Amino acid sequence: MSEILPTNGETPGSEPERVNLFSAADVIVILQEKGWLTGEPNGKQLAWCARAAALLGPQSPDHAALAQLLELIFHYDAHAILQTTEAHVVMSRYAARDVLRQLALLLLEGSELTTDRFREVIDQLKSGLDIRGRELFHPLRLALAGRSGEGELDRVILLLDEASTAGFAVPVKTARERILEFCSVFE
Repeated sequence: MSEILPTNGETPGSEPERVNLFSAADVIVILQEKGWLTGEPNGKQLAWCARAAALLGPQSPDHAALAQLLELIFHYDAHAILQTTEAHVVMSRYAARDVLRQLALLLLEGSELTTDRFREVIDQLKSGLDIRGRELFHPLRLALAGRSGEGELDRVILLLDEASTAGFAVPVKTARERILEFCSVFE
Protein backbone atom coordinates (compact mmCIF):
# COMPACT_ATOMS: atom_id res chain seq x y z
CA MET A 1 0.00 0.00 0.00
CA SER A 2 2.96 2.30 -0.33
CA GLU A 3 1.39 3.80 -3.49
CA ILE A 4 -1.75 4.98 -1.73
CA LEU A 5 -2.13 8.68 -1.24
CA PRO A 6 -3.89 9.96 1.84
CA THR A 7 -7.18 11.65 1.02
CA ASN A 8 -8.32 13.78 3.94
CA GLY A 9 -5.25 14.41 6.04
CA GLU A 10 -4.88 10.70 6.71
CA THR A 11 -1.50 9.09 6.83
CA PRO A 12 -0.56 6.37 4.35
CA GLY A 13 -1.64 2.99 5.60
CA SER A 14 -4.36 4.41 7.86
CA GLU A 15 -7.15 2.87 5.83
CA PRO A 16 -7.87 -0.84 6.17
CA GLU A 17 -6.24 -3.24 3.75
CA ARG A 18 -8.54 -4.19 0.89
CA VAL A 19 -8.41 -7.49 -0.92
CA ASN A 20 -7.37 -7.34 -4.54
CA LEU A 21 -9.51 -9.66 -6.63
CA PHE A 22 -7.85 -8.74 -9.91
CA SER A 23 -4.63 -9.40 -11.81
CA ALA A 24 -3.01 -7.96 -14.92
CA ALA A 25 -4.88 -10.61 -16.93
CA ASP A 26 -8.20 -9.21 -15.73
CA VAL A 27 -7.18 -5.69 -16.77
CA ILE A 28 -6.08 -7.02 -20.18
CA VAL A 29 -9.47 -8.69 -20.69
CA ILE A 30 -11.28 -5.42 -19.94
CA LEU A 31 -8.98 -3.41 -22.21
CA GLN A 32 -9.50 -5.88 -25.04
CA GLU A 33 -13.30 -5.95 -24.51
CA LYS A 34 -13.41 -2.15 -24.74
CA GLY A 35 -11.06 -1.98 -27.75
CA TRP A 36 -8.38 -0.07 -25.83
CA LEU A 37 -5.89 -2.89 -26.40
CA THR A 38 -5.73 -4.86 -29.62
CA GLY A 39 -3.79 -8.08 -29.85
CA GLU A 40 -1.43 -9.28 -27.20
CA PRO A 41 0.11 -6.68 -24.88
CA ASN A 42 3.74 -5.70 -25.29
CA GLY A 43 6.06 -5.58 -22.27
CA LYS A 44 5.26 -1.97 -21.39
CA GLN A 45 1.51 -2.57 -21.65
CA LEU A 46 1.76 -5.73 -19.56
CA ALA A 47 3.68 -3.87 -16.84
CA TRP A 48 1.07 -1.09 -16.90
CA CYS A 49 -1.76 -3.63 -16.63
CA ALA A 50 -0.08 -5.20 -13.59
CA ARG A 51 0.25 -1.78 -11.96
CA ALA A 52 -3.36 -0.91 -12.83
CA ALA A 53 -4.52 -4.17 -11.24
CA ALA A 54 -2.46 -3.45 -8.11
CA LEU A 55 -3.75 0.13 -7.75
CA LEU A 56 -7.34 -0.24 -8.90
CA GLY A 57 -8.08 -3.85 -7.99
CA PRO A 58 -8.43 -3.24 -4.24
CA GLN A 59 -10.81 -0.36 -5.00
CA SER A 60 -13.05 -2.54 -7.17
CA PRO A 61 -15.56 -4.99 -5.72
CA ASP A 62 -16.30 -6.49 -9.13
CA HIS A 63 -15.40 -6.56 -12.82
CA ALA A 64 -17.82 -3.72 -13.66
CA ALA A 65 -16.34 -1.40 -11.03
CA LEU A 66 -12.81 -2.08 -12.32
CA ALA A 67 -13.99 -1.38 -15.87
CA GLN A 68 -15.50 1.94 -14.73
CA LEU A 69 -12.22 3.05 -13.17
CA LEU A 70 -10.29 2.03 -16.30
CA GLU A 71 -12.81 3.97 -18.42
CA LEU A 72 -11.69 7.14 -16.62
CA ILE A 73 -8.16 6.56 -17.92
CA PHE A 74 -9.07 5.84 -21.53
CA HIS A 75 -11.92 8.29 -22.01
CA TYR A 76 -11.60 11.96 -21.10
CA ASP A 77 -13.75 14.81 -22.43
CA ALA A 78 -13.49 18.00 -20.41
CA HIS A 79 -16.44 19.57 -22.19
CA ALA A 80 -18.72 16.66 -21.24
CA ILE A 81 -17.35 16.60 -17.69
CA LEU A 82 -18.10 20.28 -17.20
CA GLN A 83 -21.69 19.75 -18.38
CA THR A 84 -22.47 17.53 -15.37
CA THR A 85 -24.25 18.59 -12.21
CA GLU A 86 -21.35 17.12 -10.25
CA ALA A 87 -18.95 19.54 -11.94
CA HIS A 88 -21.18 22.52 -11.16
CA VAL A 89 -21.34 21.52 -7.51
CA VAL A 90 -17.58 21.02 -7.24
CA MET A 91 -16.71 24.23 -9.07
CA SER A 92 -19.06 26.28 -6.88
CA ARG A 93 -17.17 25.32 -3.71
CA TYR A 94 -14.72 27.54 -1.90
CA ALA A 95 -11.35 27.92 -3.69
CA ALA A 96 -12.10 25.43 -6.50
CA ARG A 97 -10.81 27.80 -9.17
CA ASP A 98 -7.71 28.55 -7.09
CA VAL A 99 -6.98 24.82 -6.83
CA LEU A 100 -7.25 24.45 -10.60
CA ARG A 101 -5.04 27.45 -11.34
CA GLN A 102 -2.31 26.24 -8.99
CA LEU A 103 -2.65 22.64 -10.19
CA ALA A 104 -2.27 23.78 -13.79
CA LEU A 105 0.85 25.77 -12.98
CA LEU A 106 2.39 22.82 -11.17
CA LEU A 107 1.55 20.32 -13.93
CA LEU A 108 2.80 22.63 -16.66
CA GLU A 109 6.29 22.29 -15.23
CA GLY A 110 6.40 19.24 -17.44
CA SER A 111 7.71 16.38 -15.33
CA GLU A 112 5.84 13.08 -15.46
CA LEU A 113 3.20 12.67 -12.79
CA THR A 114 4.61 9.83 -10.71
CA THR A 115 3.52 8.90 -7.18
CA ASP A 116 6.27 11.07 -5.70
CA ARG A 117 5.51 13.98 -8.01
CA PHE A 118 1.77 13.72 -7.19
CA ARG A 119 2.58 13.89 -3.48
CA GLU A 120 4.73 16.98 -4.10
CA VAL A 121 1.89 18.62 -6.02
CA ILE A 122 -0.58 17.86 -3.22
CA ASP A 123 1.84 19.21 -0.60
CA GLN A 124 2.42 22.38 -2.62
CA LEU A 125 -1.31 22.90 -3.08
CA LYS A 126 -1.95 22.38 0.62
CA SER A 127 0.75 24.81 1.70
CA GLY A 128 0.10 27.37 -1.03
CA LEU A 129 -3.67 27.47 -0.66
CA ASP A 130 -4.04 26.44 2.97
CA ILE A 131 -7.02 24.21 2.22
CA ARG A 132 -7.60 20.51 2.78
CA GLY A 133 -10.17 17.80 2.23
CA ARG A 134 -12.79 17.96 -0.45
CA GLU A 135 -12.13 21.62 -1.28
CA LEU A 136 -8.68 20.55 -2.45
CA PHE A 137 -9.21 17.03 -3.72
CA HIS A 138 -12.57 17.24 -5.49
CA PRO A 139 -11.57 19.92 -8.05
CA LEU A 140 -8.25 18.14 -8.62
CA ARG A 141 -9.95 14.76 -9.15
CA LEU A 142 -12.66 16.29 -11.33
CA ALA A 143 -10.08 17.93 -13.60
CA LEU A 144 -7.73 14.95 -13.87
CA ALA A 145 -9.92 11.87 -13.44
CA GLY A 146 -13.24 13.27 -14.64
CA ARG A 147 -15.07 12.69 -11.35
CA SER A 148 -14.87 14.18 -7.87
CA GLY A 149 -15.04 11.02 -5.77
CA GLU A 150 -12.69 9.60 -3.20
CA GLY A 151 -9.16 8.19 -3.11
CA GLU A 152 -9.70 5.56 -5.80
CA LEU A 153 -9.53 8.45 -8.27
CA ASP A 154 -6.03 9.34 -7.05
CA ARG A 155 -4.98 5.89 -8.24
CA VAL A 156 -6.56 6.57 -11.64
CA ILE A 157 -4.53 9.79 -11.85
CA LEU A 158 -1.32 7.91 -11.00
CA LEU A 159 -1.84 5.66 -14.03
CA LEU A 160 -2.37 8.40 -16.64
CA ASP A 161 1.12 9.43 -17.69
CA GLU A 162 2.44 5.89 -17.81
CA ALA A 163 -0.56 4.75 -19.88
CA SER A 164 -0.02 7.60 -22.33
CA THR A 165 3.36 6.15 -23.34
CA ALA A 166 2.41 2.45 -23.35
CA GLY A 167 1.05 2.45 -26.90
CA PHE A 168 -2.55 1.42 -26.30
CA ALA A 169 -5.04 1.40 -29.20
CA VAL A 170 -6.67 4.54 -27.79
CA PRO A 171 -4.41 7.46 -26.91
CA VAL A 172 -4.45 8.31 -23.21
CA LYS A 173 -4.25 11.97 -22.25
CA THR A 174 -1.57 12.79 -19.69
CA ALA A 175 -2.36 14.72 -16.53
CA ARG A 176 -0.81 17.78 -18.15
CA GLU A 177 -2.98 17.42 -21.27
CA ARG A 178 -6.07 16.94 -19.14
CA ILE A 179 -5.56 20.05 -17.02
CA LEU A 180 -4.91 22.10 -20.17
CA GLU A 181 -8.10 20.78 -21.78
CA PHE A 182 -10.11 21.28 -18.60
CA CYS A 183 -8.92 24.86 -18.11
CA SER A 184 -9.43 25.76 -21.78
CA VAL A 185 -13.03 24.53 -21.68
CA PHE A 186 -13.71 25.90 -18.20
CA GLU A 187 -12.58 29.47 -18.70
